[in-house]
Amino acid sequence: MTDLVLSLDVTNRASALTIAAACAREVDAIKIGYPLVLAAGLGIARDLAGLGLPLIADFKVADIPNTNTLICDQIFAAGFSAVIAQGFPGPDSVAACVDTAHAHDGECYVVAEMSHPGALTFFSEGVPEHLCEVVAQTGADGIIAPATRPERVKALRALIGKKKILSPGIGAQGGDPAEVAPLVDGMIVGRAIYGAADPAAAARTYAPYRR
Repeated sequence: MTDLVLSLDVTNRASALTIAAACAREVDAIKIGYPLVLAAGLGIARDLAGLGLPLIADFKVADIPNTNTLICDQIFAAGFSAVIAQGFPGPDSVAACVDTAHAHDGECYVVAEMSHPGALTFFSEGVPEHLCEVVAQTGADGIIAPATRPERVKALRALIGKKKILSPGIGAQGGDPAEVAPLVDGMIVGRAIYGAADPAAAARTYAPYRR
């Protein structure tokens, strides 16, 4: 099954709750990043808990192992189901996130490659492939790979096997859900849904791609 993950990158708590409630039946999980948490606090996870959807903390955690553990402890104590971490600080830092996530019965995803054009400055020349090695080494649950470059998703899938792939870049960044959905476990869609006049209706347009 390919899940639809709503990336709720708004900065108003009331709007976030309204959009999330409207889309709850149309999506499989909600991803929350710094814009909303900095505006509304970690308590936004408790506010959204009543929807019964998994909540993914998109903090791209990237620090030394001890600090990563402290960050992830706070994330999961707040009620999140999963965390997204960067792999470039090294396997020990990633392992700290993975171990903490699993101790809380949660998941950890590692950014293998980002979806915007500038990502290729550093996420290139074998770096994403090496990050997939870190995922295997640490027992992370999956990777983040770009819907804007489906050929890269295919290449990374060959490296991580049955681990999950969540893929951002569909909608506003131009990723094609018809092409990407068969390759991944989760399509991440943000502005194309939360920026629409009718977010629930916008979310429903992705229903044919949810397998």
